[in-house]
Amino acid sequence: MADRKHVYAFAGGTADGGKDQKLLLGGKGANLAEMSRLGIPVPPGFTITTEVCTFFQQHQGAYPEGLESEVEEQLGRLERQMGRRFGDPGDPLLVSVRSGAPYSMPGMMDTILNLGLNDEILEQAVAAGGDARFLRDCYRRLLTMYGDVVLGAPHERFERELTAARERQGVATDYELSAASLGQVVDSFRQVLAEHGTPFPQDPREQLWGAVAAVFGSWDNRRAREYRRLHGLRDDLGTAVNVQVMVYGNRGDDCATGVAFTRNPATGEKRLYGEYLVNAQGEDVVAGLRTPRDIEPPAGGRGLGDDFPQAHRQLLEVAETLEQHYREMQDVEFTIEHGRLFMLQTRAGKRTGPAAVRIAVDMADEGLIGHEEALQRVEPMHLVQMLAPGFDPDEKRRAVEGGRLLGKGLPAGPGAAAGRVALTAERAAEMAREGPVLLVREETSPEDIVGMHASQGIVTARGGMTSHAAVVARGLGKPCVVGADALHIDHRQGVVRVGELRLREGDEMSLDGTTGEVIAGRLAPHQSQVMRQLLHGEEAGDSRPTQVFREILEWADRVRRLRVRANADTPEDARVARAFGAEGIGLCRTEHMFFAEDRISWVRQMILASSAQERQRALDHLLPVQQADFEGIFAAMAGLPVTVRLLDPPLHEFLPREPKAIAQLAEQMGVPSERVAEKVAALHETNPMLGHRGCRLGLTAPEIYLMQVEAIARAACARKLAGDDVRPEIMHPLVGTEEEISTLRKMTVDTLERVERETGVEVPILVGTMIEVPRACFVAHRIAEHADFFSFGTNDLTQMAYGYSRDDVGRFLPQYLEQGILPFDPFASIDPDGVGELVEMATRRGREARANLKIGICGEHGGDADSVAFFERVGLDYVSCSPYRVAVARLAAARCLLGQTEAVAV
Repeated sequence: MADRKHVYAFAGGTADGGKDQKLLLGGKGANLAEMSRLGIPVPPGFTITTEVCTFFQQHQGAYPEGLESEVEEQLGRLERQMGRRFGDPGDPLLVSVRSGAPYSMPGMMDTILNLGLNDEILEQAVAAGGDARFLRDCYRRLLTMYGDVVLGAPHERFERELTAARERQGVATDYELSAASLGQVVDSFRQVLAEHGTPFPQDPREQLWGAVAAVFGSWDNRRAREYRRLHGLRDDLGTAVNVQVMVYGNRGDDCATGVAFTRNPATGEKRLYGEYLVNAQGEDVVAGLRTPRDIEPPAGGRGLGDDFPQAHRQLLEVAETLEQHYREMQDVEFTIEHGRLFMLQTRAGKRTGPAAVRIAVDMADEGLIGHEEALQRVEPMHLVQMLAPGFDPDEKRRAVEGGRLLGKGLPAGPGAAAGRVALTAERAAEMAREGPVLLVREETSPEDIVGMHASQGIVTARGGMTSHAAVVARGLGKPCVVGADALHIDHRQGVVRVGELRLREGDEMSLDGTTGEVIAGRLAPHQSQVMRQLLHGEEAGDSRPTQVFREILEWADRVRRLRVRANADTPEDARVARAFGAEGIGLCRTEHMFFAEDRISWVRQMILASSAQERQRALDHLLPVQQADFEGIFAAMAGLPVTVRLLDPPLHEFLPREPKAIAQLAEQMGVPSERVAEKVAALHETNPMLGHRGCRLGLTAPEIYLMQVEAIARAACARKLAGDDVRPEIMHPLVGTEEEISTLRKMTVDTLERVERETGVEVPILVGTMIEVPRACFVAHRIAEHADFFSFGTNDLTQMAYGYSRDDVGRFLPQYLEQGILPFDPFASIDPDGVGELVEMATRRGREARANLKIGICGEHGGDADSVAFFERVGLDYVSCSPYRVAVARLAAARCLLGQTEAVAV
């Protein structure tokens, strides 16, 4: 790498790089260079490339040849530009050292500010009449960051000394500490480092190289690795290092620092949104130690335009410039020094799902992007977030009126969540195995990422809308409330105190991330406004979210090839499926119908019958209720196909287990309890999922399947006579041999023809099979000769291909995922190399035998975006999924045809 350029400069209208070099310069470095080229006021600096990080990781902390001389050359350039020298006791040049990965990883790696100060510089500057409070404030920040990040001193030791200083002076915040108090803090910080055994280096160049090494090293810290794992980012990308001249937001009341979004990251509204702090440095805003002000406050509030009118006007202009240039909502950091605006960063802004959809649609409507690009910017999970639940208003009102409102903070992540209180990230991850939890903290830090991921929602007592908790929660799609300062969290006692009330870890709590309310006890979430408007036609509230939800899906429908059906077992499920745009039912499970109270006793009598007459009597009772079930579903799905799967589970699942229920059934049948108990025991199977179920049951007890086929046929005839366009499909489950499907098809067709003769009504009904046994994939060409369609049951196919029980896989799957033995849960996303190969082979062989063979998938993978992309590549005709995942599948089916693009930040 000796002949490679390792350092790229940016300053005052020029730059060596630009926005298209994120893999080399990292996102931050590429965007700093781009802003410089646009003439935006950016403090000058330089970027050390991600390639150096990779070299550093591969060579045990060594640097490529020539790097040191390149850095020295760039330091000299900065010194000439600023008229100050790095390390000069008289007028020192100070710099910041920040990480910058190719993809945004907020808070996961390290930053050091005010680098270049030392004891001598501080003393000389103060003695020469410099602002003692400002200088000492900068130095204590440097000692804290450098001590923590580079020297490994415990961060809580510095926090303890700061707390003691505030208590001595009787103030609430670091902002209020006097110059004298800050001098004591600096002395105590020096002592902390001395006790730790790692004194702070006085040579500014030693500081610089220590900071560079720490940033490169932070690429491989635990929180960064966890973040990459959770977000599917590669480990070999590395981070760049950005060295930039310091500008100071903590130099007095005419200085400030802030974070802004060019649109609201929670709702997507086109309005500058963000916060700032007067007389502060950047980490103060995200740390949540002081309550920031809104840049654009509600009517009557004081905002940036009041405090810094010129800088505010310039910030609005910069925001518009960046949006137009990047054609994307931006997240910017800025500092105001003596009224002058400086931009420190821009990147695609983290946003909630509702905001992501609205921004994409609005930008397309504004002409900034096209419809296809809008589709590429909306992730399927964004739609899931739009459908996320809230609380019933009356239930919440009663809870509040009953004194259960613990406090109100800032609504940082929309949606509602309830669960047990966990006070640390570790406890949240542990407790989540037993049920939903809420992570409740004073403030979160990057170390909390695993616990945040495991929690249903997040509450912090401190922090603003751009705090770490808020940004990460939005990225995870979690409901979040920040700045709920009524909550006092005592980790030692394991309690949350609100006045006289105490909640212990494990107690129930609810949060509303849309309103910012935190409530004691558990509230039951209800459907989101978008869900209510889609399903029930409600018109109350803001209709724009529902409009953009529909609009993005309409654009997706114009692009996609793959059809989307729903798994639905009742007329209500079918209605919901149609509301979400389902193009039919791909799986109607008949066994769910058998468990209804008006028929379960007859099902049990059918199973336990001791003669053909007894069994037929029970079936005669079941036939009309099954027919009524199907009539309701066919009516709800008129004009669309409905695939009905005949009875699949083993019979023992329908039988009672408790003695009381056995006795009740025996009384209904008029037989002794002992006889029923003996029959229940006789039907027990060692491995029922591989036993007497599915088509095996249909072949050995054919009267059950014949009843169901007759019910389907008679229901279809009745609805056709009523004027409906009926399109039934009958699916035989668990077929593994040609002989099974050929025998079943003949039985089915004979019954259909009999019903047609008896009713005089002709309804075309397809007869096919569910491919869920690995052997069926190998002999698909033979099975296809007797089937009008295939539908892959990937739940069982995955179970049988891996030899994993879905009911027991949780005992080892978490460890497999953590250790990298499996890259993902194969029951959640299709395994392309194993199960996917079986699907591809069966598809190819089936169509070789029957060119017009219709093929779909009805397992849980039908609602997973990555799986949908795989099924598109294989050439299936449709996917079928839960009604509430239909929108996800519609979007995913379009996006996979538009090519791979960089995922939008969320």
